[in-house]
Amino acid sequence: MSDPAVTTVDFDGFPIRVWSKGKGPKLGYFAGIAGLPRWTPFLDRLAESRTVIAPSLPGFPGGDKAHAVIDSHLEWIVAARRIFEQAGLEGADLVASSVGAALAAELAALWPRSVRRLVLIAPFGLWDNAEPTETPFAQYPDGIAPLLSAKPELYNALREPPQGSNSVEWQIEQTRANEATARILWPIGDTRLAKRLPLLTSPTLLLWGEQDRVIPRSYANRFAKLIKGRTEIKTIPGAGHIAELDEPDATAAAILEWTKS
Repeated sequence: MSDPAVTTVDFDGFPIRVWSKGKGPKLGYFAGIAGLPRWTPFLDRLAESRTVIAPSLPGFPGGDKAHAVIDSHLEWIVAARRIFEQAGLEGADLVASSVGAALAAELAALWPRSVRRLVLIAPFGLWDNAEPTETPFAQYPDGIAPLLSAKPELYNALREPPQGSNSVEWQIEQTRANEATARILWPIGDTRLAKRLPLLTSPTLLLWGEQDRVIPRSYANRFAKLIKGRTEIKTIPGAGHIAELDEPDATAAAILEWTKS
């Protein structure tokens, strides 16, 4: 697995990392809970036929401390839009996961011409008191991996410090990413996205891990009913909340099929 190219864009004086790799039409990716600490097999699968561009979000790995200057949910949406545009993704397809998918849905709803086709992997943003989502931040440390992933060993490996890195700095970066995630989702779970989803007209694929323990599968139907554009729901067998980590081949195949036309 070769390394991606690395560039940065500026966000209010903070450098935001942008990874890119592959060939073919551009395909953007916003990572989910706690961001993207390293390039993954899932992104390599996509890069076999698409130019994958994965900008960090503020405060996530590669996003410096930029979350510290964001004071409201509206500012998070505008930040995602600015980074998306600076990364050269205007008019491209966009894949996003979990908390990143909540921001991607907002972006596509408020700037409808900015996203050609949209893929949302188990997005946050809605809330149902009868069937609430789980809160990752309310777990004991050893309970986070099995909550987010059907294959906890993959999640733990994703978060392991690289050989030769400063493990203290790595842990600080992971803690910062958790803080940024919590800020995006405040109040936990319900970002009032339901009010804006009817503005979303991009063809949208909703992907759900069959074993998602964070967001019930019924939320896929809620998203589909609110989105005005064409939608399709697909379940990934053997995957948890982070489907692209647990089942990279199946998840990538579903995305490439949806975005090929």
